[in-house]
Order: sequence, then structure tokens, then C-alpha cells
Amino acid sequence: MQTRWHPCDSDQAWLAAALDLVALAEREALRTRGEFHIVLAGGGTPITLYEALSREEHDWQRWHVWFGDERCLPAEDAQRNSVMARAALPGPFAALHVIPCELGAWAAAAAYARELSSAPIFDLVLLGLGEDGHTASLFPGGNQEESADVVAVFDAPKPPPERVSLSARRLSRARRVLFLVSGAGKRDALLHWRTSLTNSAHPPAATIQPEAGVDVLLGPSLSGVLP
Repeated sequence: MQTRWHPCDSDQAWLAAALDLVALAEREALRTRGEFHIVLAGGGTPITLYEALSREEHDWQRWHVWFGDERCLPAEDAQRNSVMARAALPGPFAALHVIPCELGAWAAAAAYARELSSAPIFDLVLLGLGEDGHTASLFPGGNQEESADVVAVFDAPKPPPERVSLSARRLSRARRVLFLVSGAGKRDALLHWRTSLTNSAHPPAATIQPEAGVDVLLGPSLSGVLP
């Protein structure tokens, strides 16, 4: 599987590259399939992208928006990925597929798996990279080979410990996967990821392996990590 690293020399270049890739994936999806299925990442890094997208013209009513993971918190809690994303990128969408984590991890995972059962291959999956190498709510030491599409997480090392995540297998069922990585604190995780591509010590981010490979967009503080 090919991993394509894209270093950017400024925050503006990083954002422009992310916007271009989203626009490309959307155009291809709408031209060939008539709808666009995108998976949004949580955390703070992608918010800038979502806010910039909201200022552009897009065919929102043909977007199906999914989430890579969610925290088990009340439905309108400000720390929910879906709440943060809706504030930055309000749509209106054809469908906003929120993980119902207010039900608890087991029930929410089962409900989202049912909703995903009729979903096509994702057109674009957006993911982040944690300082420990996690992505979505797939953390080091967890079962990254999970065969289910959606997994319940009860021991996340970051609060809250109870979460729901799409599995590496389901996140890999995508035409394009884009990792949005910025911040100097990600350097060690990024180096571990790059090293793991030549050995068997895979961090969770390295287990996302779509047929077309992945693109990793690096902010300016990380461009020097590449050889």
C-alpha cells in the first residue's frame, strides 16, 4: 500500500491542499455516482478545514456525512465530534449520519453498524493523527484487526474513556483517505509511523490501508520529518 507524504511550507498551503483534495473527491463522486460520501475526523486539527469549506460553494444537498468516531457524551455536548463539526460545517446535507453515542458504546456501535450496512464505499475519509499514533478512536494496544465495521471502545487513554469508532477495516473501504496532520507535538508519532512501514510495529494510523493508498498532509512544523 502506498503512503504519499505531502509536506507544506505554510498553514495557508496546507489548507489550500486539503481544500483541493476534498473538491477533487467531491467532483469525482458527483460525476460518477451522483452523491458524495465523506467521513469527517474529530479533534481540533480539521476544524480549520471545515470552516474554510463552509465559506465555499459546494453541492451540499448531495453530501452524505459520516463520522470516523465519537465520544460517549450527551447528544449536544460541545466535546462531541458531531457537535464541533456541525458548528464549523453546517451544510445543509443530504444526510448527516451521527453516531448515537448518548446510548452508550455497545448500543451506539450496533446502531451505527446497521446504518453503515447499506452505505457504499466512502468517497473520502478524513483522519487525524494523535501524539500517541492513534487515529479515530483506534488507540495503541487496541485490537486494530477488528473484523466488525464499528467498534465499542471502553478504555481510551484520553477522556472520555468510552467511545465508538469505525474499524480500520471499514475506514480502509474508501476511494481516498486523507490524513490531516499538523503541530510539532506529532513529530514522534509521525516518525514512528514512517518507521513502521518497514517493520511490523504498526501504530493504529498505519493500519488504514485502502487499495489506492493514503495521502498524508503535513503542516509546516512537520515538513522536516521527511528525509
